[in-house]
Amino acid sequence: EEDFVIAQANSEINEKGQFINEVISSRKNGEFINAEVDAIDLMDASPQQLVSVASSLIPFLENDDANRALMGSNMMRQAVPLIKPKAPLVGTGMEYTVAKDSGSTLVAKREGVVDQLDANRIVIRVTDKKDNSLNKIDIYNLQKFQRSNQNTCINQRPLVNVGDYIKKNQVIADGPATDLGELALGRNVLVAFMPWNGYNFEDSILISEKVVQDDVFTSIHVEEFEVMARDTKLGPEDVTRDIPNASEEMLVNLDETGIVYVGAEVTSGDILVGKVTPKGESPMTPEE
Repeated sequence: EEDFVIAQANSEINEKGQFINEVISSRKNGEFINAEVDAIDLMDASPQQLVSVASSLIPFLENDDANRALMGSNMMRQAVPLIKPKAPLVGTGMEYTVAKDSGSTLVAKREGVVDQLDANRIVIRVTDKKDNSLNKIDIYNLQKFQRSNQNTCINQRPLVNVGDYIKKNQVIADGPATDLGELALGRNVLVAFMPWNGYNFEDSILISEKVVQDDVFTSIHVEEFEVMARDTKLGPEDVTRDIPNASEEMLVNLDETGIVYVGAEVTSGDILVGKVTPKGESPMTPEE
């Protein structure tokens, strides 16, 4: 952009694409100036190209303090997918684009009609006459409750029904943090800005019991634990249910091999795998 005079994206233009005003708000070498039409070299494509993807999702960004806008961008990046996401009532128009380009949603490769459908896959019979390929069936397998690198849950949900006509590049399944193909990082809840007996002092907030009971802000997290049984100098380590100094209550979730069984409900501190390591005789103290 150096040495170029660049007009703002929201400069008024006529039907022919020519500037209406004689003096245009522009920038050159990082400075904002008012330039004549003849001096304009380039024009911005969109006002949103000046900010990041996360910032472009903030409604009325131009009215926000810069520090608060930065906090909003970071918080969106740190959001975890909810089990019941809802698209925002107030948006910027970028929600659909961001959700589709992120790759979390499922997009139809070719136009056609939905032939079969369940929670795990979508089968589309291709009806595009311009398509000359022999394969006229597209099968889309949905990801169900997969673990992400951030230990959040990846779950895709179909948006179509059997018999629906599908266009090319149409969103056919929602992914994590999307609702009807739009980015949905949270929920539309009723919020009151008011003091409440000191319980919302500073950054504290109060939520209703209904929000908790209805799983409004509930998210699923999937964690993976790995245990290695190695050969030591004193002998091999052993995965077993027979753990010394462990009560039967502590071993209730383990099967006969010493590994927690599938479907067990565990809480913090519960034993998932029992492992014993050979231990040599401790050296005698001078007193002994």
